[in-house]
Amino acid sequence: MSLLVVVALSLTVSTLVLLTSGPARIILGLPFVLFFPGYTLIAALFPRKGDLEGIERLALSFGLSIAVVPLIGLSLNYTPWGIRLYPILISLLLFITVMAVVGWYRQRRLPAEQRFEPKFRSHVFSLSRFWVPQSRWDKALTILLVMAIIGAIGTLAYVIAKPKVGERFTEFYILGPDGKAQDYTTQLAPGEKAKVIVGIVNREGDITRYRFEVRRDEVILARVDDISLGNEQKWKREVEFALSGSQGKQKVDFWLYREGEQPYRTLHLWVDVK
Repeated sequence: MSLLVVVALSLTVSTLVLLTSGPARIILGLPFVLFFPGYTLIAALFPRKGDLEGIERLALSFGLSIAVVPLIGLSLNYTPWGIRLYPILISLLLFITVMAVVGWYRQRRLPAEQRFEPKFRSHVFSLSRFWVPQSRWDKALTILLVMAIIGAIGTLAYVIAKPKVGERFTEFYILGPDGKAQDYTTQLAPGEKAKVIVGIVNREGDITRYRFEVRRDEVILARVDDISLGNEQKWKREVEFALSGSQGKQKVDFWLYREGEQPYRTLHLWVDVK
């Protein structure tokens, strides 16, 4: 019965995790990550009532969850799906369901009086019976185990609450007329227009305003102002410019500004004017 409840709760929690965000998602996801996988694995390995004490099952459920979940994440890292929300939820849900089915099957093969079923009240009273006969060494190991579990939960909560901020930057690139990083216009007649595709990707973690200019020395050949992009938002546009004056190779600069007067990113293209 407890395994059925765990599977039902896992389905409910995984659905709610997809529908929520922020602290609510963290609170709902903690038991799904830190308890359910280990509990069902323990049930599959030790289906008999006398195999483990209640307090031991509780501690091992946390400990094995902490060990199993990173292994599942490591396995996902080598798949096309990667370590993302949906693959993690589906993988954990499959693991919990499979272990629950194995545990249920093994329990069904035992006599009814030997099957393990959690009873909260009896486990609370058995805590004192478990603790008193233990030697000092066993008590110390138990305390260390509990502290390790609490520390792991606290560390996980801290990492989730204050995730490490990755590198913030802006992608700035130019492409040829066909949208590829090749076949740039490298030869022009005086006054002839060249076409390039300019792209900007905001990875600054916040809404950012940009402008860019196409220059030859101090002469502005083209410019675009007031480009406002949200985080991870992209901007791409075809830009034309023409060169006049002296012949020969001329350096065309592409300057990107980010809310300032100094160029934030610079690119250049050599064009031969004939």
